[in-house]
Amino acid sequence: MPLATLNTAVLITSSITMVLAWASCKMGSLPRFRLWMGATIALAFVFLVVKYFEYSHKFHLGHTPAHDNFYAVYFTMTGLHGLHIVGGIIVNSYLLGPGTKLWAKDREHFTNRVENAGLYWHFVDLVWIFLFPSLYLL
Repeated sequence: MPLATLNTAVLITSSITMVLAWASCKMGSLPRFRLWMGATIALAFVFLVVKYFEYSHKFHLGHTPAHDNFYAVYFTMTGLHGLHIVGGIIVNSYLLGPGTKLWAKDREHFTNRVENAGLYWHFVDLVWIFLFPSLYLL
């Protein structure tokens, strides 16, 4: 429960940093965009590292997907969520790295890409907000 609560705070914070990355684009500041997008990506990695420790603890206790239906659902849902986090890391890393070439050519188009990535990221966070009480507050 404490690790899942920490992860909830991490993801909510990452939604804030994602908005700040988009807002930085809207205000015309690529350096600030890089700062906030880097923070978003770092928080995503924090989520995955915390999830690794949580999974390790459950495996150590013998709570695997084969243990019972709850853990089968738990690992399926949180595992799929983790894959979506990885997808967000890939897209956001592209926008932070080679994707910034578009900034010099067409700032509005680049900003729209960041906004779309942000919508995806917020949806992934929203899914966690529903998973958290469903899986941890039973």
